[in-house]
Amino acid sequence: MTAETVRTGRNDHHAVGAVDSARGDLELHVDGSKPLTPACVAAVEAICAAVESVEAATILPVHVSGVPDAGWTSRLDVALVTKWERSLRRLERLGVTTVAIASGDCGGVALDALLATDYRIATPDVRLSLSVYGEATWPGMAVFRLVQQAGGTRMRRAVLFGAAIEASEGVDLGLIDELAEDPAHALVAVAAMTRTFSGTELAVRRQLMFDAATTSFEEALGRHLAACDRALRRSAAKAVTDGPGVT
Repeated sequence: MTAETVRTGRNDHHAVGAVDSARGDLELHVDGSKPLTPACVAAVEAICAAVESVEAATILPVHVSGVPDAGWTSRLDVALVTKWERSLRRLERLGVTTVAIASGDCGGVALDALLATDYRIATPDVRLSLSVYGEATWPGMAVFRLVQQAGGTRMRRAVLFGAAIEASEGVDLGLIDELAEDPAHALVAVAAMTRTFSGTELAVRRQLMFDAATTSFEEALGRHLAACDRALRRSAAKAVTDGPGVT
């Protein structure tokens, strides 16, 4: 990651890897070839805070690429890993659509960030892989997300032996949503697809999806009924605000 500035139009937040795009939109850039540092945590926290402060924000591009070298854990400790995982959890729960744009080899913090996004665009040369540390693969939350999203049996070689996941396999596993020679064009299409969706409602659906893997039907029923009630109330309130004759 490289040091940049996040601008929301009113305040400047200095962060690592968080930048303005050419259009003035917020983006996050994650370089997996660099080791995890406190600056990485600060970058994710800053971009999340910036997105949350912009009511009109509907999408957050997350550019990911690179794999770490053999010495990537030299300054790592559990306290830093904990902060990193918490920042990714915040990213994962944002009230906007998060879209990963992945290219080339993708591991380390880049893979961590990709797996925390809602939609994943990748170039045909992408390869996803868990980092190796000491005698085995790194046992971070990327292992959890890979298994949760693609299934333990299908992820066995990647988790146990660090086998790379090629682009086509990533699509088959549902870890990548689409391959694109022109990721920028694909991102525009995703933005158009999601622009009418409510960020807060998206966050509710995302949480229901997360909970479905570990929640019993009886427990899930109450949460889904509450979400249905919320949706109906929002629709009714909007109808009153729009007034008669508005569709």
